Amino acid sequence: MTDHRSSRRRILRLGGAAGLASIAGCNGLLGGGSGSGGNGGGGTGGENVVGQIGSGRSPFGARDISGGVSMAEMPDLSGELTLYSGRGEPLVGQLITFIEDLYPDLTIRPRYNSAAELVNQIETEGSGSPADVFYSVNAGSLGALKDRERTVELPTEVLDMVPDQFHDSDGMWIGTSGRARTIPYNTNELSDSDIPDDIFAFPETEAFRDAIGCAPTYSSFQAFITAMRVLNGEAETRQWLNGMLELGLDTNYADEFLVSQAVADGELRAGFANHYYIQRVLAGRPNAPIATAFTEGDAGAIFNVAGACVLDTAADTDLAANFVRHLLSAEAQDYFARETFEYPLVPGVEPIGRLPTIDELNPPENLDLTQLSDLEGTVDLLRDVGVL
Repeated sequence: MTDHRSSRRRILRLGGAAGLASIAGCNGLLGGGSGSGGNGGGGTGGENVVGQIGSGRSPFGARDISGGVSMAEMPDLSGELTLYSGRGEPLVGQLITFIEDLYPDLTIRPRYNSAAELVNQIETEGSGSPADVFYSVNAGSLGALKDRERTVELPTEVLDMVPDQFHDSDGMWIGTSGRARTIPYNTNELSDSDIPDDIFAFPETEAFRDAIGCAPTYSSFQAFITAMRVLNGEAETRQWLNGMLELGLDTNYADEFLVSQAVADGELRAGFANHYYIQRVLAGRPNAPIATAFTEGDAGAIFNVAGACVLDTAADTDLAANFVRHLLSAEAQDYFARETFEYPLVPGVEPIGRLPTIDELNPPENLDLTQLSDLEGTVDLLRDVGVL
């Protein structure tokens, strides 16, 4: 035990030094390429992933680990673990490898695919699934597995690492990093005061006419519309979508990084995107005319999480739960802030970039993120109104 912990501490220290040498590759990943990582698909650009875990430089300047519990203080991991990851290898593969390398007796077998396809795969495989842990890009997919009674309750010591709103009320899944819905806008064309703080005011905002875009096939956009259905009902959501189409909503973007790039390039005045895509643009182009606006207390301001659950097919539930705990370590939380620009969920670990703190956001109250599992109903609605 002592030797392993000593080895882990050495590796954790060396991780920061390695990052300083490889930071040149950072901007290549963050500033360019597709936005595939956010939705956890196969993605592109994995060869550019930075070899840094823990504190160090970032595209926005020097940074120290500000809080959380180090992996060195966590239980050892030993055995074989099959990880079904709905998060793309270009974004989280380095972190998974880092955790595996900390322990001589640990083997992690990751399988990467979209979160929705992995949920279906787990269902199809049934009790014969080799999966121990499911790592999802959104809470909806985790909720879908909970609804199908494929998850097991996480230990209290894991659940207590994040505030209550970031884990399932029954303890069946936990968020590992957060993503806020935002309005990227072009600062040469608009100011923050031009952006309504009520999502339902958007269809009536002439400043957006024929100059606002979205990526309707992207799961984060679909989660946003799902939240509107949950909060406001099907009829009001349909009316909002029709209003946006009448305003000239551009639905031809494949992902939200491209939406944010189009805003920065002046092709759009504004768009709909998760917060980190704006930071990725700014990481590669610090002077790009793009900024972030938020609505308040409605579906346009939902705060979704990437997260993980232990499956009922896990061969060793203690190992699986302790692996999830490592995703909430100080090093992993800092990694998410620097490498994916997501919000860390462990208190005391600050976000990075030109962002408000997590406490300054105004997501809708009383929205159980598990309710976002009904993406199928949203896809049907988007097709029916002609957005898809």
